[in-house]
Amino acid sequence: MAQPLLVWLLGGVLLLGAGFVTALLPRWRARAQDRVVAWSAARAAIDSAAVSRDAARHPVPEAEHLLARAEHLAAGRGGPTAARTATGYARRADELWRAGHRAGGGTA
Repeated sequence: MAQPLLVWLLGGVLLLGAGFVTALLPRWRARAQDRVVAWSAARAAIDSAAVSRDAARHPVPEAEHLLARAEHLAAGRGGPTAARTATGYARRADELWRAGHRAGGGTA
């Protein structure tokens, strides 16, 4: 009598485990995709800010500081929140360099 009971218990545990995996797998995939997309946007914003820095005629210390913070966050490879923060820093630095370029007068 103990043998069939053990089979039923094992089957129930396996069924329960399969249900949890089926429910959680889409969440894990979505979280991983969110992280990849966030870091891709952060790298693009950092690259854009670096181009603006190279094109700037005059140094902008605040922008340099923001870009350094963004690069530091990118080196740490945190989660999507860190990536979004790095994106914000890089975009703000890019804006500062572009504003400095326009204020400097003329085009390059």
